[in-house]
Amino acid sequence: MANQRQYPRTPMKCRIRISHPDLGDVYGQTRDLSDGGVFVENPHLAGLPAGTIVEGQVQDMPFEAPILKMIVQRCISGEGAGLAFVDEEEPQ
Repeated sequence: MANQRQYPRTPMKCRIRISHPDLGDVYGQTRDLSDGGVFVENPHLAGLPAGTIVEGQVQDMPFEAPILKMIVQRCISGEGAGLAFVDEEEPQ
C-alpha cells in the first residue's frame, strides 16, 4: 500500500500538554511531527473519538509556547492519538 500522507513526518520528541473538557490536562510526548499535525503518546488520548477538538501546548520551552487547536484523526489503543492542526485563520 502506497504512503498517501500529504505531509512528510519528522521524528520529534518533546513534552506536550493536551487539554480537553472530558480529560482535563494530560501530558504526553510527541512521536513525530509534520506540517499537518503531530502524534502524541499518552494512552488516555486513545479514548477520544475521531473528530474531537483538543488544545495543545509544547512544554519546557524557554518561552511560553502558543496554544494550538487540533482535531483527533486516529487513535492507537494503549499508545496515543494522531492530531491534525486546525487552521483558525478567518476567511477574508
